[in-house]
Amino acid sequence: MTDDAQRINEMETRLEFQDETVARLNDALVAQQKRLDELEKRQQQLIEHLKSAQSKDDPANEPPPPHY
Repeated sequence: MTDDAQRINEMETRLEFQDETVARLNDALVAQQKRLDELEKRQQQLIEHLKSAQSKDDPANEPPPPHY
């Protein structure tokens, strides 16, 4: 194999490795984004749950006591 052919072969091998690495990183990023979206959704649900629980516990929302 000539020197140029060997260099081209090495460059093609590196390029293939880089393409595979980029694909793996992309897959990891997609999975991480899905997880982040799910966590943000759950956080929003918790915020809404806490707000509704606080409004129920607010003394201003209680009915007045019965008069004797």
